Formats: sequence, structure tokens, C-alpha cells
Amino acid sequence: MYDRYATEKLIDLWLTEDIGACDLTVQTMIEPTEQGHFVMNARESLIVAGIDIAARVFQKYDPTLAVEVHVADGERVGKGKVLMTVKGSARSVLTAERTALNLMQRLSGIANETARYVQAIEGTRAQLIDSRKTTPGLRMLEKHAVLCGGGLNHRLALDNGVMVKDNHIAVCGSIAEAVARVRRKLPVLTKLEVECDRVDQVREALAAGVDVIMLDNMSLPDMAESVAIVAGRTKVEASGGIRLETIRPIAETGVDYISTSKITQSAPAVDIGLDEA
Repeated sequence: MYDRYATEKLIDLWLTEDIGACDLTVQTMIEPTEQGHFVMNARESLIVAGIDIAARVFQKYDPTLAVEVHVADGERVGKGKVLMTVKGSARSVLTAERTALNLMQRLSGIANETARYVQAIEGTRAQLIDSRKTTPGLRMLEKHAVLCGGGLNHRLALDNGVMVKDNHIAVCGSIAEAVARVRRKLPVLTKLEVECDRVDQVREALAAGVDVIMLDNMSLPDMAESVAIVAGRTKVEASGGIRLETIRPIAETGVDYISTSKITQSAPAVDIGLDEA
């Protein structure tokens, strides 16, 4: 889920950053008339994310390049799978290569990591969601990669929903007062979530009629108690310090959502290469 217009602008920035004034290597080594036939391949098993954008990197740098995409975002492929073929000016392919590969390796790595977390909570009611802890400039695409891996998106940006956190509550004096202030101006189709780190706050947020209650860094017994208190009257999200080895017991407390930054901040890039056919 990303906007084509926005990504076009990003591609310009990425190429400018990597190329500088010119690709000195190809300019001094390869003749303008020399042609190439290259394949982008998976060097390990992975979930594809960003393939169409990577194709656009090549095409935007040189519209004469013939680019053929062989897989789709969200597809799980094995080692050796050909993801894309690129034919045309050897200079152009080799100049745009690193930008396209960097994008694919990063986004597919996020999709891979997301899938690991989703698998860890399979069979529970909990759904995995991401956070706003993303790489500056890449949030839209990293959140798209989360979807490719089977997760869901939390807020896309600060204007996408209201999240009342501990510092907001401190300024307002209480959860009830903070929620009352928000309700006076909140757009009618926008959700309101309140962060709670104690069970008594859960009761207060529930009484205030919020849309989602976040359980922040709570113990497993407190999470289970909070879920019992809410009893399905609103959605409950667990957050804070979520790791692959801890996510299953958290899901088993009965929460609706589990949010973690690990799937974006800590996802290792996958190995994808571009080789001459």
C-alpha cells in the first residue's frame, strides 16, 4: 500500500544520492553502445517486497531499458529464483543497480521478519501491527513491506489517529480529562487510543469510551487481567519490548493487537543480487 506519485519523487532522491555527478566507473570503462542482459535473483529464501518500485528505479533512470518482473510483492520465493530481468544499455543498468538492490534487500528483509513474528502468534486472536519507528523517508514503503509479510499497519503518521500517551496525560491531569479534550475536536471517523501502564488506568480508559487501549510494558498477569476487565468492549493492544521469543505468551493473554518496532528497526536485509544472464 503505497502511492505511485510519492515513490516517483523518492526514486529521484535515491538515484541522485547514489550517483552524484556521474557513475565514474561505467563512464570510463563501458562504451555508450554496449548492451547487457541482467537478472535479479534471490540468493536466499525470502518474501518479495518492493519489486515494482525497484523496476521503476531502472526505468526512471533510463526509459529505454526493457524490464520484466517475474514475481509479485508478498510472494515467498526460494533461493535462486529470478525476480526480474533487465536488458539494454549496460551503462544504465550498472548505474541504477545498487539503488534498486538496496531497496529490495531492505523491504524484503522487513517482509521476512514480519512473517516470522506472524507465524509465532498463529492460532491466537492477536494480530501483528507495526509502529512509527521507521527509516526517515521510507515509512510508506516499510509499512508496505509489513503488509507483504502478513502484518498490519498502525498509524501511518501523526495525523492518522490520536494516541494519548503518558506525557499527554500528565499535562492534562488525567485520562478522563485528556479524552474529553480530544473528543471535542476529534474528526468523527478517527480512532482514539490511550496508552496505559497500570491496570487502574485501563479501567479509567474503558470508562472514558476509547477505541483502543494500549497495554504498555505490562507484565503477563496484568495483561491478562486487563483483557478480562475490557471483556471485548474495546480493542486491546500490547506494546513495549516485544521480541520474537516473548510474543507468543503475550498473544495468549487474549489481546487483539501486538505492536513492535522490531519488524522495521531490526529487520536484517536479505541477499539479492544482479548478475549478467
